[in-house]
Amino acid sequence: MYGYMSELKKYVNVSSNKSLNETVYSGLRTAIIKGIIPVGERINEKYYSEYLNISRTPIRNAIEKLKEEGIVEYIQNYGVVVKRISPEDAEEVYKIRIALETLATITAMNNMTEDEFKSMDKLLKITYEEHENHNVEEVIRLSAIFNSNILKFAKMPRLETIIGNLRDYLIRFRDISLYDDSRRLDAIKEHMEIVRLMKLKDEDSLRVLVEEHLNYSRFAVLNEINKLERERQEFLKNKYNI
Repeated sequence: MYGYMSELKKYVNVSSNKSLNETVYSGLRTAIIKGIIPVGERINEKYYSEYLNISRTPIRNAIEKLKEEGIVEYIQNYGVVVKRISPEDAEEVYKIRIALETLATITAMNNMTEDEFKSMDKLLKITYEEHENHNVEEVIRLSAIFNSNILKFAKMPRLETIIGNLRDYLIRFRDISLYDDSRRLDAIKEHMEIVRLMKLKDEDSLRVLVEEHLNYSRFAVLNEINKLERERQEFLKNKYNI
């Protein structure tokens, strides 16, 4: 039971300089996204607190944040489990995302000032440096800022609201995609090329690149979802001997 706990403990480093709440949340989140805690697995507060030698409060707080992000869900009469995302979920979300983010990027292109382009160049330079330093969490954070900036420069609040409704999925997909080392570097380079085409006002090429960029992400996510599903089936087979 809970054979992954020794691996999980590596991510919940209670001796770090972060607050205990942040350490537990970040550690659980990373472990779920990387597949260390299997899809469908129940998050047992009592067992986790005993194994990690901490109180149940930071675990409970982390679970609440993870529920808000759509990474775990509560099942009545059972408890909180790691949420499964199907390939069909991913396909649907990416089709919507391609349409909306293409619109946002092209609109932003026509709105952005020289200073705003410079700020994006600086952001991408820092993101690349963090990748070179193997700082995955910071690359993910900066990539989220890149996407947020595109929406901000598009100046379409209703579009922001619509994309915001997909937030839980987008966070999960972005993190799954960017935990892959090769995909992470490619995504940074694609962001750089997107900005270059935006500066050139090359709308046709930009449409093609945004769709390609998101499709590459989609492929990475689908591969990971399918891998996690295979692992889930194997886990259930071993656990219940079926």
